[in-house]
Parts: sequence; structure tokens; C-alpha cells
Amino acid sequence: MNPLRRLHTEQRQSPWLDDLTREQLTNGELRRLVERGVRGLTSNPSTFARAVAGSSRYDSQLAELVRTGDLDEAYWAMAVSDVEAALGVLKPVHDASGGEDGFVSLEIAPQLAHDTAATVAAARALHERIDARNLHVKVPATAAGVAAIRQLIADGRNVNVTLIFGLARYEQVIEAYLGGLEERARRDPQADLSGVRSVASFFLSRVDTAVDHRLGELGGEEATAIRGQAALAQAKLAYQLFRRRFSGQRWDALAARGAQLQRPLWASTGTKNPLDPDTRYVDELIGPDTVTTLPPTTLEAVDDHGTVARTVDGGVDFAERTVERLQELGIDLDEVGHDLERDGLTAFTAAYDQVIELLATKSGAFGRAVPA
Repeated sequence: MNPLRRLHTEQRQSPWLDDLTREQLTNGELRRLVERGVRGLTSNPSTFARAVAGSSRYDSQLAELVRTGDLDEAYWAMAVSDVEAALGVLKPVHDASGGEDGFVSLEIAPQLAHDTAATVAAARALHERIDARNLHVKVPATAAGVAAIRQLIADGRNVNVTLIFGLARYEQVIEAYLGGLEERARRDPQADLSGVRSVASFFLSRVDTAVDHRLGELGGEEATAIRGQAALAQAKLAYQLFRRRFSGQRWDALAARGAQLQRPLWASTGTKNPLDPDTRYVDELIGPDTVTTLPPTTLEAVDDHGTVARTVDGGVDFAERTVERLQELGIDLDEVGHDLERDGLTAFTAAYDQVIELLATKSGAFGRAVPA
């Protein structure tokens, strides 16, 4: 059995692909990846921008869509087409897993991330536009997004909470999920909560890049010695937080109503430091009730030489000490998280704008120039 399948069968961790292109859908690649053990899929404006820029497979659909003169709607129509096709490929996984896996994620427009009401409206609209039980709508974990997540969970909608970079924000996300389930139960004392599914996407390599930059500016032997350790330390503590919050009287009351765990999802697992092993952010965070998302190159590396063993709750004492040492050095991880949240939204907004500009350029080639 290959490592991708062993992650789930032996360790109860679900490997999801962090990519979506029309090529994967039309040439059967996504179906083959599912056969190899991929159990879900995530996308975002950056992956869609790369897909459109690198392919002509969208051109015929775009040529028809630009007749409306609305490039934003053209973007969403093409993204929805890809997501609906992927949902079909992954539906058997969703059905066989009892609704635990087989999800495809589609992100709301990043420009809405600081507007709670607009986020809720956009997420509801996507769920209504795409009628599939295995759809996750991705909502960034901004302060406004956390408030929106609670409302969406209370509605009974599936949410992938994205852009979580720190423990304080992660705890707010968990509270939003639990509070949303409790609100749903209050609205309908007979409601079965089992249909509500959510994951919390905790980012990794970007954290190390940001912290290591700050450590490099500090200089010194201690700062050098601790480089490359922040992301895994935070993630291991996040898993401990997950285990604490999803146990005890409060959770038991919700679980009795059918509530499902909001699983931690390890995101940004591709290594950015060329000195790091290419499977580092996967190998060190394997454990039950988790999801690991894999960009294509990382997926191939894991399937070739990944190590399958429970590691997510090993070295917790070392993780705690690492966070303490960073604080002693003046590295404020909450501040790092806020900066990365801002940068992530900036990157997604730029990718969204890039797609719109590309669609405008391509529309001119079709004889129907539409301004971006």
C-alpha cells in the first residue's frame, strides 16, 4: 500500500490535493490521484490564476461568457465549472467516508474578508449556486471572518476556515465553530448536527519563512539555533488545543446531537527552505482526525518517500519551549500571524485581479474586448 493510502488507513489522516486545474479534470489526472489515495481538494484564487494563465482549455467557455460583458461573473462561472466537475469526481469518497472526506473547497472573493455581512452573503450564495453536500466554502479567519463562520455554521453550511497563522486566532475559530453548532441546536432542539462539516486550515511554511526572517535580523547564536522550528511548534500546540477543546462536557453535549469534529488541516506544506526535507511539514504532523493538504510536488514526494508514523503529538514539551524561546527573543507570534494574514489576503486579491486582467486580455482576442 502506498504512503498516501497508509496515511488514512493507518493514521486516520486524510491527504487532500492543494491544486485544481481543468487539465486534471479533462485528462483524468484527478481521478487517478483519487485512486492513489487523495481524499479531498482545496483551491484558492492563486491556484485558479495559475490554471487560467497556463491553459487554453478555458478559452471556449470564456468566449461565450464575455458576451455578457461581466468579467467577474466569467471568473465565477469558470471556477464553479471546475469545482462542480471536481465535486463529481470526489463524491464517491464523500459517500464512502460517511461525509468525512471527499470535499472540494472554493474560496469567497478575498476583497470581502473584512466584511462579516458580505462574507456571509457570498458564502450562502456559493452554497446555493453549487448544490453539493461535499462543497466547502473557504472563509478567511480574519476577525470579521470568525464572526461570519459562526453564522454560517449556525446555518448548517460547510466551511473551510483558511489563513490561520497563530494559536490565538485558531482558538477563536474553534469557538466560532462550537458556538455556531450551539446556536443551530438552540434554533431547532430536534436538529441533527451531523450534516455540518468544517476544517480549520493552519498554515506552516509561511510561518517559518516570516519568523526566520525576523531571527536573521536579530542575529546571534540562539536566534540561529531556533530557525525553522516555529511552524511545527505552533502546529503541535494547535493539535493539543484541538484535543482539549473537542472533549469534555460542552463537546459531549454537541456530539450527542451528531456534531462532527472540526479537523485541523495542515496548509502550506510545501517547503520553502531548500535545505529542508521536501516532506518535512507532512512527516512531522501525522496523526488522527487531521487533514494534510499537498501541492502536486509535495504529494509526489510523500508518495515516493514519505514516512508514515504518528508524529503530531510527539515533542510537545519541545514545542512549548520553542514558543517560549521565541518570545524571550522578542518574536511576537501573534504579530507574525497578523502580518501573514494581511499578506495572504493581499496575495489572493492580487491573484484575483490578475485573473480578471487576463480575462480582459483574452476577451480582446475573441473580438469582444471587455475592460477589467
